[in-house]
Amino acid sequence: MDTDGKIVVCGAGGFIGGHLIAHFRRLGYPNLRAVDIKPMTEWYQRFHDVDNLVLDLKESESCRIAIQGADSVYNLAADMGGMGFIENNRALCMLSVLINTHLLMASRSAGVSRFFYASSACVYNADKQLSADVIPLKEEDAYPAMPEDGYGWEKLFSERMCRHFREDFGLQTRVARFHNVYGPYGTYDGGREKAPAAICRKVISAKMSGTHEIEIWGDGTRTRSFMYIDDCLKGVCDIMDSDILDPINLGSSELVTINQLVDIVEEIAGITVVRRHNLRAPQGVNGRNSDNHMIKQHLGWEPNTPLRVGMKSTYEWIERQMCK
Repeated sequence: MDTDGKIVVCGAGGFIGGHLIAHFRRLGYPNLRAVDIKPMTEWYQRFHDVDNLVLDLKESESCRIAIQGADSVYNLAADMGGMGFIENNRALCMLSVLINTHLLMASRSAGVSRFFYASSACVYNADKQLSADVIPLKEEDAYPAMPEDGYGWEKLFSERMCRHFREDFGLQTRVARFHNVYGPYGTYDGGREKAPAAICRKVISAKMSGTHEIEIWGDGTRTRSFMYIDDCLKGVCDIMDSDILDPINLGSSELVTINQLVDIVEEIAGITVVRRHNLRAPQGVNGRNSDNHMIKQHLGWEPNTPLRVGMKSTYEWIERQMCK
């Protein structure tokens, strides 16, 4: 990547996008633009030496403004959240197709060198995820298509848009399928948070109140892998700079049940909680894990931050926010 060229991060007011801008600043990249729909006061990370823009990227003219002068574009912008949000807001999730479509069109017109799209493990066929003892998902398991309704379909369609803009128009696109990214400086309440942050918040609240009781969505036996934000940033940058043309998994292969995730947070907090299982709450597929053969083959690396290590820093950040 041309370190002197303008780098545009879309969704930079959010969790991953904010970390990506911070990462580029640490590397000394001088020409950064951060774009998000949220008011700047609501951005998780904001820097005075970055060109910060508030734009609705569902609109084509906003995308033209955002991409102006760009050498590389990272699209992490989407209307999304945890399982509770995506199961109850399918139309809103699907409208994110406008963001990626208009960004691709603007990038092609502006002569952008490379375009990164943040896809999701929600693209995978639901029939491959019926058991908690899930076989890790390979990239080819996305087809025949039966992704998560709403959010997953939008991601899968946008992957195809990236492919065809590369094949038909020569725009160099790269796509990574994120598996449950977590870490500090992200959503931990309000309904859009994901399981690691939600469990941290619930345990911290139980500890602060002295009730030592939390609600868990489902019976706690469903399985997931969770990738720490530092691993996500390395993966995004390495994939963007690579010759990997097809969508690729970017996730940890450390599989845990939700109950085991609670065990880890209990240990960090130094308390034991009573667990009330809400079996009517949104729960998602029974099991999902990342097969990392392809990323190890291409990059000689896979996300490797132990869950216990990443959860400790996440817990401590959320605890500081809640104690303010």
